[in-house]
Amino acid sequence: MDADRLASIVETRVHRPDAVAEAAARRKRRTSLVGPSGRLFVVAADHPARGVLRAGSDRDAMRDRAGLLERLCVALSRPGVDGVLGTADIVEDLLLLGALDDKVVIGSMNRGGLGGTVFEIDDRFTGYDAEGIAATGLDGGKMLFRIDPADPATVVTMEACAHAVDALAERRLMAVVEPFISHRVDGRVRNDLSADAVGRAVAVASGLGRTSAYTWLKLPVVHDMERVLSASTLPALLLGGEVPEDPDATFAAWQQALRHPTARGLVIGRTVLYPADGDVESAVDTAVGLL
Repeated sequence: MDADRLASIVETRVHRPDAVAEAAARRKRRTSLVGPSGRLFVVAADHPARGVLRAGSDRDAMRDRAGLLERLCVALSRPGVDGVLGTADIVEDLLLLGALDDKVVIGSMNRGGLGGTVFEIDDRFTGYDAEGIAATGLDGGKMLFRIDPADPATVVTMEACAHAVDALAERRLMAVVEPFISHRVDGRVRNDLSADAVGRAVAVASGLGRTSAYTWLKLPVVHDMERVLSASTLPALLLGGEVPEDPDATFAAWQQALRHPTARGLVIGRTVLYPADGDVESAVDTAVGLL
């Protein structure tokens, strides 16, 4: 992103903070969440709010906000990209850049479980809430729900996620739940990516709240994905995770999983924003082609 565009965002934030709400109000919204195909491709960019800045071998890739915004604008401009998932700061930068017309915008809600902390499983809702998502004209909210059998803070996050599902459903907004079974290994939280564990997490997440009518799931692609996806009738979006060492194998796994009827799209972040060869357009187009 050139210096003038970045300076314009900063100047607006300093002198005209109301411009954020004005940009949200005039944003051209989609008439429906999904198109005729019933599929969604969303670019994820909510990592920095949890202090997750690594992409591939670059431990600080997402620290550069101007670079991240430039990559997001490139991705959002590509055919077949439906929208973005982000925290308020990133969504508002994109609103000020005029990059979100006709896009699905999902606000990231609980970012309090900072990676590497003793309170990581107590994933407080420190980002968007349902009221703010509705007021800003966004299309839904996403929450991370990690179940650590050995950490009593799990139930606090579980209850908060259930309330968030209810609050979004009351406003007829999409609730995207990203569930994992997690354990501390050498003091760090690690997600169990076995089919048994992911399938159990799906079963628990599907039952959150008073209604599941507006709930979607956000799931990792693991071995025996058909069994995982068969654990619920809720529509699922497949997540990207870390930048893969073998992108072709990752794309093939996504393509295989997308054949299941509950798999309705992709939510991909670092894999397409920070590909090993640096070609964001090509990485996005390849991923979109899987749909």
